[in-house]
Amino acid sequence: MKTVVVLFSLSVILVSCGRKSHEDSRDVEAYKAEIELWHQQRITELKGAEGWLNLAGLFWLKEGINTFGSDEWNDLVFPKEKIAAKAGFFMVKSGVVQMNVLPAVEIVDRGIAVKEKVIFHPDSVKNSLLAHGSLQWFIIKRDDQVGIRLRDLESKAVEEFAGIERYPVDPQWKVSAKVEIPETQRKIRITNVLGQTTDQRSPGTLVFTLNDKEYKLDALEDGKDELFIIFGDPTNEKETYPAGRYMYVKTPDQNGMTEIDFNKAYNPPCAFTPFATCPLPPAQNILSIAVLAGEKNYHLNTH
Repeated sequence: MKTVVVLFSLSVILVSCGRKSHEDSRDVEAYKAEIELWHQQRITELKGAEGWLNLAGLFWLKEGINTFGSDEWNDLVFPKEKIAAKAGFFMVKSGVVQMNVLPAVEIVDRGIAVKEKVIFHPDSVKNSLLAHGSLQWFIIKRDDQVGIRLRDLESKAVEEFAGIERYPVDPQWKVSAKVEIPETQRKIRITNVLGQTTDQRSPGTLVFTLNDKEYKLDALEDGKDELFIIFGDPTNEKETYPAGRYMYVKTPDQNGMTEIDFNKAYNPPCAFTPFATCPLPPAQNILSIAVLAGEKNYHLNTH
């Protein structure tokens, strides 16, 4: 009788273990499917009208007159055969930008034809989005610099985009993190690729463990229900983008906890275009552990 009981108990244990193993396997597959969906959405955004692949220029404006058009003698040289040789000029005065368009050129601002208009004012809530043919442009401001960011909605970079190489999705790179919130408002210094350094508010520091070792990452505010992370690691030397990668994580719950998913680590815009102004990882966010998860360097796919 004891033998029967023992055998029955063993069979129950084996069935239970088999069921749990099957459930774990299904959980892993569901997680991988979630990451794949996230990645496809990222690709769609990159290739979209407001993505990074279609950028065709970034021009910093000087005080006074800045001529633009496709002729090489302009201050701002737009793509050839996409606009008139001489299209007009931007007048910059004390941070205010006015666009003047030559008579034979048609440029619209959100569908409305314009000839002379202030397209940027420091106090404006909404500034202009200009267009001519497949070209779109608008003002960006970085520190005390004002510039024109140009898009070509028929960019070959979008057509030729072949995807981004990634590390295999591994649930072990999704880890819990404690968010240490400072008692008083704290700012950290962030430098961008232009060499500009600004103090940006950090709502907290993420503390987490990988391979039984503790690590920390300072977060930046995103203005939503997420925190923005800029980090570097040893893979930047050969496999991932040299200037580090980005991530978003959810704001902490009532217990001060969140999750970091390194499988969602992605390339900065500068990996795809020279016309971006990417912030770089602060020194304290350079991890000593190689993060073998997320996106690899995009340029590795193009050679």
